[in-house]
Amino acid sequence: MTAPPFPAVIALADAGAPAETYSPAPDRILSGDPVQTVSNRFSSADGRFNCGLWTGAVGAWRVVFTENEFCHLLEGVVLVKGDDGSERRFVAGDAFVMPAGFTGIWEILEPAKKYYAVYE
Repeated sequence: MTAPPFPAVIALADAGAPAETYSPAPDRILSGDPVQTVSNRFSSADGRFNCGLWTGAVGAWRVVFTENEFCHLLEGVVLVKGDDGSERRFVAGDAFVMPAGFTGIWEILEPAKKYYAVYE
């Protein structure tokens, strides 16, 4: 009997899927032209866990998080404003979590790049 294959370890810095370019829905954009790219590097078999590399251009848009997302900012400056009046500024090197249920504004003050890990 042959043992099942051992899953390969995935380094997020390795080349992954080609980056997909997109923008927030026009009715959510508040300023700038926040064009974004995402290159998913891993998806779980059930599709509920995904991680990879994301980039974003300067701009602001309304967000509604239905998922939990861990972020590790590699480049740039991001300002996150909650509808509850909270405000957090993140710079390259910072790591943070956007919890499911968060609503507010994401504003990219300097072009940003992050590793993300999303659990739906």
